[in-house]
Amino acid sequence: QVQLVESGGGLVQPGGSLRLSCSVSLFTFSLYDMSWYRQAPGKEREFVATITSTGGRTNYADSVKGRFAISRDNAKRTVYLQMNSLKREDSAVYSCKANRGTTPEFWGQGTHVNVSS
Repeated sequence: QVQLVESGGGLVQPGGSLRLSCSVSLFTFSLYDMSWYRQAPGKEREFVATITSTGGRTNYADSVKGRFAISRDNAKRTVYLQMNSLKREDSAVYSCKANRGTTPEFWGQGTHVNVSS
């Protein structure tokens, strides 16, 4: 059974930083594109960032460009989301997703990020 386990969430003040991690049990992790999504209470889930299987390309939501950075370590089967200059509106449950072409995608359970003073 494929497992994606997010960690690194918590309470942080506005302007602060957090680094999220998503550890993936897929043996073929290096073949999967990885993405981060977030969902705030009462809102739809939204795309945050994505990185290709080799790490060669990344893409970000406009709302996080210049503040967030996605990266991956294929040897550790882990994807990261470095979040800087956090704003209250960044508060949400952050989840990672693994996808490869048209094969079924896999999701983690999420980690809570609360930006508050």
